[in-house]
Formats: sequence, structure tokens, C-alpha cells
Amino acid sequence: HTSTDRNLMRAFGELGRQRDKLGMSDAMIDKTAYIYRKALGKGLVRGRSTSAILAAAIYISCREMGAVRSLKDIGEITDVKRKVISRSYRILIQQLEMIMPVIDPIKCIAKIANKAKLSEKSKRMAIDTMKDLINTEASAGKRPMGLAATILYLSCLRNDEAVTQKDIAEASGVTEVTIRNRIKDLKSRNTSSAIRDRLFP
Repeated sequence: HTSTDRNLMRAFGELGRQRDKLGMSDAMIDKTAYIYRKALGKGLVRGRSTSAILAAAIYISCREMGAVRSLKDIGEITDVKRKVISRSYRILIQQLEMIMPVIDPIKCIAKIANKAKLSEKSKRMAIDTMKDLINTEASAGKRPMGLAATILYLSCLRNDEAVTQKDIAEASGVTEVTIRNRIKDLKSRNTSSAIRDRLFP
């Protein structure tokens, strides 16, 4: 076996162990393997951790196939630090000239709500609010997961649902500081008064 063969065998062995933990379909596995092979062929793995490049390839394939998996989710399962995956992700995107689809913030709300076991009422209110924000373009330039977490947290408050910023932050993989900053943004003049009235009693 050449060193390339050995690297592929090691990487795909890791991928096989992680597929069930991440709930990856065959198509997602194939996509990840394809991205990893391209990275290996371009010499992007040399001098870098196989696990980090593989984790970044998993993140890219999840994004491309519309599956909501945060860097934190993938980091916890692959045992690679979030910052390292993020750096490897940027390298792959740049060097392989890939264009990433935008993450759907509605899917982010559903994912966080399910993970934090929130009520259907708060989830529905958050989804309706997010649709309004998207329509008014108030969501432009904001990271979808952070915005989704914030809208969900505010919807829970409106519905007197007992949940903390920490609970939502852990379920979404964003920080409590991110949620607090997004709350300040939503209170600003740029957000329509109808949306502000709904979120801030």
C-alpha cells in the first residue's frame, strides 16, 4: 500500500465509525469520501490531521445535502476541536473552490427545538417570526444558527416556557453571548415594529 492508500483506509475507517453517531446517509458518506479524496489529491492533508480534514469534509457534505449539523455536533463526535474543524473547512472551501449553500434558518429552529425538547407552540411561533425576518431581509448577514437560537429563546419567553439562554445555547452550539448580541440587534430600529412587538412584550 502507498502512503495515500494507507491514509484513505485510515480516514474511511474513521468515517465508518462516525456514520451512525452522526446519522449520515449513504449519499452523505459518498459525498464526504469524494471531498476527502479531492483534498488528499491536492495535497491538503499533508502536514494536517487526517481527523480534522475528514471532520471538515463531513461538515461540507452535511451542508451540501441540507442536513443541519453544527461544527459543535461534528466536533463532539469526531473528537476534533471546533476551531480546528472551522480552519480546515475554510481551507477546503478555498482550495477546492467550493460554493456552499446557505443554511436554512427554519431547519435550525426545528433542530434546536427538538434537541432542547421545547413546546410545539414556541417552535411554531419562532418559525413564523423567522419567516417574517427573512421576508423583510432583517436576517441578512446573520449566522442562521445564532439567529434561530435567539428567536426560539424569545418565543419561549413569550410563551412562559421555562428555558434558559444556557439551555438554548447548548442545544444550538452557539454561545450565550451570541444570543445576547442577537437580542440587541433585534431590538434595534432595523427590525420591523410588528416583529419587535411580537418578540418583546
